[in-house]
Order: sequence, then structure tokens, then C-alpha cells
Amino acid sequence: MSRSNRERTEQTRQALIDAGRRIFVEKGYAETATPEIVAAAGVTRGALYHHFEDKKALFQAVIECEAREVAKAIEASSVPADGPRAALIAGASAYFTAMAQPGRTRLLLMEAPAVLGLPAVAALDAENAEASLRAGLAALMPEAGAALLGPLTSLLSAAFDRAAIAIEAGGERRDYEQAIAALLDGLADHLRR
Repeated sequence: MSRSNRERTEQTRQALIDAGRRIFVEKGYAETATPEIVAAAGVTRGALYHHFEDKKALFQAVIECEAREVAKAIEASSVPADGPRAALIAGASAYFTAMAQPGRTRLLLMEAPAVLGLPAVAALDAENAEASLRAGLAALMPEAGAALLGPLTSLLSAAFDRAAIAIEAGGERRDYEQAIAALLDGLADHLRR
């Protein structure tokens, strides 16, 4: 395949992902029809099915892109220069900023589990933002050990997600950032005893 063909192929794929994202955010997965996505992307139905098996496969590609964007935002902000606690707090703030992208909370935290199932979403989380959280917790709380690190990561990840949903619904972000800091400090103190 020539470079221009590869570029066109990637542009078509990206146009479908972008159009799918816009419509999934606007209408939700269940109410979105593939002809709408094709029209919004300016491509043929055949192009959609060349790149994606079905609407669910396109939705999964949208979710994977969103998860990677969140992980990139966290990685970019949580440089451990000031220590693991500061890195985790910066990562939490970056997570809330990334989740403030219009539609992202709905896509990642509400639609994705319903459409793709919890195991698929958990696997995606483990590859992306949750990996950073796990590394940060391991650095902050080495006394937790491998047995506790997995459950702590899972529980704190759920706390981050619930906070993002609450912030999206109008909750005060600063309050949730302080609550996350208090959770981290309390856990670290408990494990040091």
C-alpha cells in the first residue's frame, strides 16, 4: 500500500472514530445508528465495515482512544520529582481535567461498561490510567505488598471514577481532590503502622 493510500485509510478510520465519538456522546450508544455515523464522517457504509466489524467495534475504538488520552494526560502531569504523594495528587488532578473533556465521563464510565462489559473495561483501565495509579501506589506505600496493591488500586480507581461522575454532575472538584488526598494519606498512614 502506498503512503498516500495508507494516509487515506488512516484518515477514513479517524473520521469514523471522530464522528462516532460525537454521535455516541450526543445520543448514546443505543440510540446511534451506523448511517448517522457514516454521514457525519463523510464516508460510505462500505468504508465503515472495511475498518470496523460493526458499531460495537467502532465504539470500542472510540473508548480505546479516550482511555489513551486520559492516560497520556496523567503521565504528562504526574512526574515524581516531588515524591510519590505529589505525583499521585498531580495525577488525580490530571485525571479530573482529562475527564472534564465533554462527553468523556459518559463514554468511559457509563456507556463503556454497559456496551463492552465490565471485564473489557477493566482490562482497558489496567492498560491505561490504572497502570499509573498502581505504580504510584507502589511507590507511596511499599509496605502494602503485592497482595494488597491490586485491591487498593482497584478501590482507589473506583473512587476516582465516582469522583469524576460527581464532578460532572456539578460537584466541587476541589472538594474531591482534597478527599482523594485524604484517602491517600489515610491509607499510607495506616499501612505504616
